[in-house]
Amino acid sequence: MIAPGKATSLCLVLLLWSLGYWAAAQSSQAPKPTIDGIVSRALAAGGKSLNAPVSDEAYISRVYLDLLGTRPTVAEQDAFLADPSPERRAKLVEGLFLRPEFADYLSLKWGDILRVKSEYPSNLWPNAVQAYHQWIREAMRTNLGYDKFARALITGSGSDFRDPESNFFRVLPSRDPASFARHVSQTFLGLGLDYLDAGTATELGRFFSRLAFKRSMEWKEEIVYTDPLAPGSAAGPASASTSVSYRFPDGSRIEASPGADPRIVFADWLCSPANPWFARAMANRIWSWLLGTGIREPVDEARLGGPEASPELLDFLAKALVDSGWDLRALYRLVLASQTYAQESRGDAEPSYARYRIRRLDAEVLADALYRVTGKGEAYVSPIPEPFTFIPKENRSISLADGSITSSFLVKFGRPSRDRGLASERNSKVSVDQELYLLNSSALRQGIEQGPLLAEALALAKTGKAGALSYLYRSLLGRRPSPAEAATVEAYLKRKGGPSRQALVDIAWALVNSTEFLFRH
Repeated sequence: MIAPGKATSLCLVLLLWSLGYWAAAQSSQAPKPTIDGIVSRALAAGGKSLNAPVSDEAYISRVYLDLLGTRPTVAEQDAFLADPSPERRAKLVEGLFLRPEFADYLSLKWGDILRVKSEYPSNLWPNAVQAYHQWIREAMRTNLGYDKFARALITGSGSDFRDPESNFFRVLPSRDPASFARHVSQTFLGLGLDYLDAGTATELGRFFSRLAFKRSMEWKEEIVYTDPLAPGSAAGPASASTSVSYRFPDGSRIEASPGADPRIVFADWLCSPANPWFARAMANRIWSWLLGTGIREPVDEARLGGPEASPELLDFLAKALVDSGWDLRALYRLVLASQTYAQESRGDAEPSYARYRIRRLDAEVLADALYRVTGKGEAYVSPIPEPFTFIPKENRSISLADGSITSSFLVKFGRPSRDRGLASERNSKVSVDQELYLLNSSALRQGIEQGPLLAEALALAKTGKAGALSYLYRSLLGRRPSPAEAATVEAYLKRKGGPSRQALVDIAWALVNSTEFLFRH
């Protein structure tokens, strides 16, 4: 028989154990945070909610443009729409990751950030540009871990021709610790150096104070290395018997041996899973690339401690990136599978990041879209009289390696100069000059008249005008015409005496000038 006092104690233990078990069970059953849950709560605060999901037709067009920088062909649309699997969207995304255009388009984005451009104002020679671009593209094609990608760039040493990642710091017109620190800060932390206090900015520059460059005997080859004789601290050269103190942007410090490469010391801090800034900056970029607006703006020159539209969402995405082992495609999958990404783009939202933003196609993407219509590629030019400046017209604009190689069309439609590595350098605003070109260009008109798209539509017109009309709409807009549009076109064709060449040219030109063709939506 248990004594009364012991019985009371036993009951208390059992009660506490039961309460603890119940609390643990409740905790395990608590819903895990999701993108849609976080965004829905933010919208609800303003009395709004997520829009309805887009149709499969709209989804394939959207994801093709966002991952490949191109629209799906009619055959690709048919294959996707005929797939009965409930996982067809996820399967579609996995297939797009393996397409060469995915590596091309992602390399284009990184080329803007990393200033991949020949000679002015960068210090890259054309052959170094080609090597650098090929290295970036291979990293994207093989899905190199983001931590490894960043570490390779920050610590890169060797020949600009044979060790392409060494070009990361070579692109800068000014070679001093402050310029190096600015480049690293906006690229990997998403912070503007001017917004850091003077002491933090100076301390950040010290990690790159030993960076040095020297020419070799080979024409235009340059070697990047860490100079062991350069000053090891703000006070002067480090002696063999003392350690060197470095302060990271978050205020933490480390004592490193005098012989340690400070770039490696910084990379260890930067790429640590415990450093939230690194993962948050990349998560913010991917969100901006896919939905059109960053959770924190600007994505590359934000103020330290400045406003963020949703710290909760940014933390969630950053943690997902870290937990995936720095797999950028895993973060793409997470965002692309959300209703936030796959919702209709209609209506305004507050906060702005909570909607898929309608925005004009990149200059290179639009050039490639018109090439599929006309069969006439861009006439590329370059002020640099070096090899690699001749680009065949059939090459896609998104695959251009060198920012110095361009065309009048790309300039007109806002291709960035790649002088500063900022997202704001790309101008995707509509101008009168652009509208006049699309409406009045004789070269574009001739391309539509003689191009492959019209020839394919005319062949279908022999079997019925409905097939030709549907083909034009699906090729240019990624969808079939609505009943109202079909009725309008039917009335026009009746006045023209049927689906003649001229009538189909007029319809194609009208669609090319439509907002739906020129914009992501």
